Amino acid sequence: MAADSSVSNGGENIISESDDEILSPNDLSEVLSAGTKESHDKAENSPFVKDFLRGRIKRELFKLGTTALYYVYSAIEEEIEKNKDHPMFAPLYFPLELHRAEALAKDLAYLYGEDWESEILCSEATQSYVNRIREVGRDDPVLLVAHAWTRYMGDLSGGQILKKVAQRALKLPATGEGVNFYHFEGIHNPTAFKRLYRSRMNELELDTETKTKLLDEANLAFKFNLDVFSELQEIGKNIKDEVQDLSFSAHGDMGGDISKCPYYAAKMAASGNATYVCNYTKMLLRQSTVQVILATWVAVVAGLAAWYLM
Repeated sequence: MAADSSVSNGGENIISESDDEILSPNDLSEVLSAGTKESHDKAENSPFVKDFLRGRIKRELFKLGTTALYYVYSAIEEEIEKNKDHPMFAPLYFPLELHRAEALAKDLAYLYGEDWESEILCSEATQSYVNRIREVGRDDPVLLVAHAWTRYMGDLSGGQILKKVAQRALKLPATGEGVNFYHFEGIHNPTAFKRLYRSRMNELELDTETKTKLLDEANLAFKFNLDVFSELQEIGKNIKDEVQDLSFSAHGDMGGDISKCPYYAAKMAASGNATYVCNYTKMLLRQSTVQVILATWVAVVAGLAAWYLM
């Protein structure tokens, strides 16, 4: 089994990309995917997420979002550690592959400085999310499956897209500082790992009532995430807009050719001149920002297709 196409638990190679996967509508992974589609769509189409995907993310807001994730993942992973031997969660215990709190701590140290722990606060919406995770870990640990599935599988599906958008919009280093959260160092093949995780979920011996409870909890987890997004969106309204470099050339860089000016080309294209319509389109596609936006949306469409088909 090749190292780059397998994942392990306790040092044992357990699945490869070539392993077949046969799913049933009654499998837990399918029950959760189908039953949370509406919640998933609401979160995905929230103003905060849509702005993020468009690269309209302010550095201060990104810092607050990273802080919220740190509190959420710290709670999830502390409760997982307490319940790692629970028969309904033990098969899904992958700390080396999945746990994010340590990576988020590195991101916060980069974003806030070495005294980051004294700089951050848990917001109201985030605290409600954290409180529910603590309650579940204490009173009904099987429901941790819903919280882990909601967060980890979502991050594996769309993390790379968000990482690239953040690096571009916030001019973060290409070496990964500030976005360690999105890098799953212990997973070399996300597709194979998600297949493994689903298979482990589907092997849990759960009755219909428990599956229904897990579905309700997964929808609740999406609601908590949406509440955090809404809170961030409101906070963002009071943060001054940061100037975005659209990378369009100034007139002085056109070598005296006014037709290369994007505004002139746009005006001529609007007048119905077919030549300028073509030239304006080509000019836009040469702009790095437009290329990133197009690439991002192509990646988003591909990621969404993967989320529902995988």
